[in-house]
Amino acid sequence: MSSSVDQIKSRIDILSLVESYIKLEKAGKSWKGKCPFHNEKTPSFFVSPERGSYYCFGCGASGDIFTFVEEFEGLDFKGALKLLADKAGVVLEIYSKENKEEKSEKEKLYEVMEETAEFFEKNLAANKPAQEYLKSRGLEEKTIKDFRIGYAILDWRTLYDYLKSKNFSDKEIELAGLAKKPEDKTKAMYDRFRGRVIFPMGDSSGRIIAFSGRLLVDDGKSAKYLNSPETPIFNKSSVLFGIDKAKESIRKNNFSILVEGQMDLVLSHQAGFRNTVASSGTAMTDQTISKENIINNLGLVCRLSKNIVLAFDPDQAGLKAGSRFAKIALALGMDIKVAGMKEGVDPADTISKEGNDAWREVIRNSKHFIPFMLERILKEADGDGRKSGKLIRERLLPFVNDLQSAIEKSHFIKLISDKSGIAESALVEDLKKVESELKYEKEETEIAKVNVEKKLRKDPIERRLLGIAFWQESAQNRVIEPELIFRRLSKAKEVLKNIKEDLIYEAEAFYANSENLQKDVDEMLLNIEEEYLNEELVKKMVELKNLKDNPEGKQASYGAGQEEMEILKNIDKINKRKEEIKNSRFKK
Repeated sequence: MSSSVDQIKSRIDILSLVESYIKLEKAGKSWKGKCPFHNEKTPSFFVSPERGSYYCFGCGASGDIFTFVEEFEGLDFKGALKLLADKAGVVLEIYSKENKEEKSEKEKLYEVMEETAEFFEKNLAANKPAQEYLKSRGLEEKTIKDFRIGYAILDWRTLYDYLKSKNFSDKEIELAGLAKKPEDKTKAMYDRFRGRVIFPMGDSSGRIIAFSGRLLVDDGKSAKYLNSPETPIFNKSSVLFGIDKAKESIRKNNFSILVEGQMDLVLSHQAGFRNTVASSGTAMTDQTISKENIINNLGLVCRLSKNIVLAFDPDQAGLKAGSRFAKIALALGMDIKVAGMKEGVDPADTISKEGNDAWREVIRNSKHFIPFMLERILKEADGDGRKSGKLIRERLLPFVNDLQSAIEKSHFIKLISDKSGIAESALVEDLKKVESELKYEKEETEIAKVNVEKKLRKDPIERRLLGIAFWQESAQNRVIEPELIFRRLSKAKEVLKNIKEDLIYEAEAFYANSENLQKDVDEMLLNIEEEYLNEELVKKMVELKNLKDNPEGKQASYGAGQEEMEILKNIDKINKRKEEIKNSRFKK
């Protein structure tokens, strides 16, 4: 496996890889650009072709071609390995078929999902009613094959029996979310998907991680759509349906289109809009999902392009889901537009009944979220000035408050004033009140955003370090002392111990024949220290703010101010150590 990693590294240099994702410009021996892992106005992200690494002086993100793809694409190491191997033209044999018992739990799940996708595809080829349904919705044969659409036979155990014949265990089949155990433990497991057209969902590298099934014949009892449950390889808050097929087009066209359903997505791609992704089967429209999860869900789309067109169904449910989405998107600094569709007509209907040109017009005529909402409010108020003012205060100004740019806020305040007849001064006054009322909500969103960015940076480093420690723990000739890493990462060790074999695999893939192990461990330990320093700095800044906001704290500051001085000393100490670490990085 080490040879595969070496082959990939020899064929893909870090500069060409990163430049395929973000814009860079020459800066001495290095190249610089805006960091894709945190919001910034001034470029602080540097790539060193000489060292084969990148480093952000703003947020501390660092690594090689593999960690860059892991962080940017939201993949684990094996997913990044597959993606880069495909890009480099390297044939990758992760495991031999004969050694199935050596595979990790996750690897077995990927295998059972792939086997299931192929089984569903064969079912569709033999089922005329399912084929006719897809054709009636306007799907072409090529589209059906490209999206690997399949069919689950209306039978209790067809898939289960097939997978058992392929030597998959009950545990693997259940863990993959493909079958359920009945309440009567004496009976066999039964298929989750039955009598449904099946849409496979892939991660960013194209590996099948989940399924979404649409009922072919309504029986009056079953849900129209059924999605895979969360599994070790599928987290509904970290994937968008179609992202594997859409990402290149999103980057190329500099905007994405977000739709709700599978048919919306597939037909939009068929119509030529390959930059479309869908929230179907994910957390995007779930009102119980945390902001952190929505931000995580939006992460890849946001890194590919800040521009997004929202094309949800134009009903109350679609508007409610879209509004929640828009608040987070605006807080992330995204430019969000809404596709204005006819009442009761979804994207799939627009394309299949009115044609590709009609869909193209809908996308072309999309409006920024704030003017779109303003039009709806004024229509609802129907000339009642008092009612429109109340609705603007309640429903629209909170979104203006989410805008990051003061210039944009001013622009939209003027627009609202011109369209509604409300004085700008009155709108500005109310906006200040809204800002004060929503202060803690905005802070909560900012904290969630920082937590997601922090997780993006820390996870790959912690995984790599722990993999090395687990590997070296049982090595005959140790190069590094694993206990040093275990002490530093005691909390992460507990969280990640269930994927120990995956982590060891990753470490061996990189360092089995490498002379850089100690050097890389030292560098990663510095990265982790920097992350811990950043966390401690945030805590100290909060302590200082609370002390100054507290009247008692203010009273004390007029005297000795001992507590404030102690916090300031700690902040100074943290900043000095951070500066030492930064000075040890490659020079600009």
